Amino acid sequence: MRLLDRYLLRELLIPLGYCLGGFLIFWITTDVFAELNKFQRYHLRTGDIVEYYVAKTPEVLVTILPLALLLALLYALCNHARHHELTAMRAAGIHLWRLAMPYFGVAALLGAGLFALNEYAVPEGAEKAESILLRYDTGATNVQSHWQRSVVFNNQVEGRTWYIGAYHVPTYRMYRLHLEWRLPDGARRQITAEHAYRTNGQWMLLEVEDVTIPAGTAVPPAPAKLDSLLLPELSETPRLIVSEIKIGRLSNIKTARRTYLNIGEIQEYLRLHPQLDAQRRDLLLTMLHSRASAPFTCLVVVLIALPFGAASGRRNVFVGVASSVFICFAFFVLRELFVAMGGGGRLAPWLAAWAPNAVFGLAGLIQTQRTR
Repeated sequence: MRLLDRYLLRELLIPLGYCLGGFLIFWITTDVFAELNKFQRYHLRTGDIVEYYVAKTPEVLVTILPLALLLALLYALCNHARHHELTAMRAAGIHLWRLAMPYFGVAALLGAGLFALNEYAVPEGAEKAESILLRYDTGATNVQSHWQRSVVFNNQVEGRTWYIGAYHVPTYRMYRLHLEWRLPDGARRQITAEHAYRTNGQWMLLEVEDVTIPAGTAVPPAPAKLDSLLLPELSETPRLIVSEIKIGRLSNIKTARRTYLNIGEIQEYLRLHPQLDAQRRDLLLTMLHSRASAPFTCLVVVLIALPFGAASGRRNVFVGVASSVFICFAFFVLRELFVAMGGGGRLAPWLAAWAPNAVFGLAGLIQTQRTR
């Protein structure tokens, strides 16, 4: 790594750390005052509150990473411009694009981190924060949060439907289960169980009534009654059932923003539901493309900041900073608008998710190329 690259990185990473820390402190402080009554109601101690916000931090980082990068870039570029360092570098024959390579490297790393947070940390963090919040609640609220009633899971690929009277999310236990599917010879198999749980990667059913109805049979035979039944042929996992529960709550883009699904969960749901209705499919595809396009936001932020922070001339530096912040704000507003339109079926899901990145990224490329 060249000495110049190390210098540029140091001048960027220090304000980036300050911006990230400042945003986190501001958010936590604001949220603590807003949620103080809730913490008191659930009898959380100081250590529990700290643990709660550690679990919530990935969710906040996904939002503030691009904003922190923008402010850090503007500070670093304007600082270089104020001391005429950019002018000296470019007079030495170093092109602006070459100077920006460390910035794009940082943006790529942050984008990869943002992707990892969205895929792994945010969904788990949201669930952990909820469990911490209800840690000392022995009343109905805590009990209800762990139970899901009247769950229907339709595996359209394998033609299998689960009707679950009650599902205990933490332990993967089911009560009053009715399971049915069509066999390759056209017969239908129906299984009813009072209790089911997961063991060694397989479903174990207790107090079972099992009946196979041959094709064309008008009167079904009497079911076989079993104390227990192990079904290794069932491919449905607890993770798929939880995804079915979460996606079943989706009704519009507003509820989608409060539902933390990763790309794998959405793809698996779409694979198991090829005959999904158009409204639900558009909503899920918009969420899928939004998750995929989110990491590229950091690269777009660099392209937005470069032409305003690195522009030479006598223009007041605050004009460039204000213009860049305004354009970045317009970018985030447009992105949310497009996502809402995609989730509502007014735009193609891929276009709704990728168009803001493409439009503002291209505009940044053109403006940076014209920067003198």
